[in-house]
Amino acid sequence: MLKPLLALSALAAAVPALAQTAPSAADAIAADWQPIPDNEMLVMTLQGGHQVYIRLAPHYAPAHVTNIRKLAEAHWWDGTSVYRVQDNYVTQWGDATEKKPLPPSVIANPPAEYEWARFDGVTSLARTDPYATKTSHSADGWPLATDGKASWLTHCYGMVGVARDLAPSTGSGAELYTVIGHAPRHLDRNIALVGRVVEGMQWLSSLPRGGGGLGVYENEAERLPILSVRLASQLPEDERPRFQYRATDNVRFAAWLGERENRKPPFFTVPAGGADICNAQAPIRRAP
Repeated sequence: MLKPLLALSALAAAVPALAQTAPSAADAIAADWQPIPDNEMLVMTLQGGHQVYIRLAPHYAPAHVTNIRKLAEAHWWDGTSVYRVQDNYVTQWGDATEKKPLPPSVIANPPAEYEWARFDGVTSLARTDPYATKTSHSADGWPLATDGKASWLTHCYGMVGVARDLAPSTGSGAELYTVIGHAPRHLDRNIALVGRVVEGMQWLSSLPRGGGGLGVYENEAERLPILSVRLASQLPEDERPRFQYRATDNVRFAAWLGERENRKPPFFTVPAGGADICNAQAPIRRAP
């Protein structure tokens, strides 16, 4: 135990000195932070009052996000549950009985929104990705990958996807999951990604793991009840959460990305020379 304790002591001693150094070239300015619209924020309230905030991605999965908005407006998730927690993989929620009817306006199997022809990336990571020829960020911070022909969102930690049955099912959006383990990038282009958990991830990632197949809770008593799911735009004005994404199409974000790819001393002695897209997700913060 001696060496780790010494290392921690040395690091703690270095922190005040680091705090006094000049601001990093990667530091954002106020204009880099842009508001996330109220109708792109989903607020899930769990038993105990804990809240999970999800940013939706209507630009990349418009049909599924339309369904999700309709489900929230219909209060469909109220009284459902978190019913699957698979270690190092995903947490899933919705109707565990699979018997609750969808609102009439919700499309049971919208078009597959797994990939698209355009590429919106404005950044470039240094190393080749094993799942794509290039990874990048959209200007508004979404993690992207491309093979030169199509592009797609990537299954990074905290990303939210639409559970589905076997193809041709595409999932309605009523059953959702978030990644809680090592990025399962093999799911890319096979399932619609519709958003990202931006706050409250601890309430989904620290739950007991399910003992059934694929991490499903075997007993109803194990499920975590969902009290409500609402769009921020459905809430009273003074109760709406205000979040901002960090724009990526500027030199300051490029510098931040460079720092992620080449961590510096005193703790890091060997720079990696690159970063996985999932280890360089664009920051999101509460509005000041």
